Amino acid sequence: MIRIFVINIIRFFLLVLFQVLFLKNFSLYNLAIPWFYVLFILLLPLQTSNFLLFLLSFLLGLSVDMFSNSPGLHAAACTVMAFCRILLIRVITPRDGYENTAEPGIRAMGLRWFLMYSSVLVIIHHLVLFNLEIFRLQEFLLSSAKAVSSAIFTLFLIILSQYLFSGKRK
Repeated sequence: MIRIFVINIIRFFLLVLFQVLFLKNFSLYNLAIPWFYVLFILLLPLQTSNFLLFLLSFLLGLSVDMFSNSPGLHAAACTVMAFCRILLIRVITPRDGYENTAEPGIRAMGLRWFLMYSSVLVIIHHLVLFNLEIFRLQEFLLSSAKAVSSAIFTLFLIILSQYLFSGKRK
């Protein structure tokens, strides 16, 4: 339990630092912007309490907001993502449940499960983030297109990182 706690604290700081130092101004033709820090929410253990999940998601978004000069946008998007994660896990949980400390990564759950789980949550996060950022109904299609292209770019980076930095399959 302590090991999982320490790993997640280190992951929190590393992902925020990587996002604000390296990926802050990285974009593909100003159409796809990677928001890689959402990997922290995706990799939290499945049995994380709802209160802790909401608190960590809000703090993660607030941390990125402080460095991005975007007052509350990332905090709101991460909180919505946490809410949707709770609902999604309820829907996809098997009858017997998961292990108590199951971490939803590619190595533990498989590519198909992780891709479905992460793509739904990343697209929701990006749609909320980009639509709150523009906040005009006239530009809904443009912001949604940017959100989907950014989500694809982010998912590519997440899958790549899972294969590069995950341990061996149990």
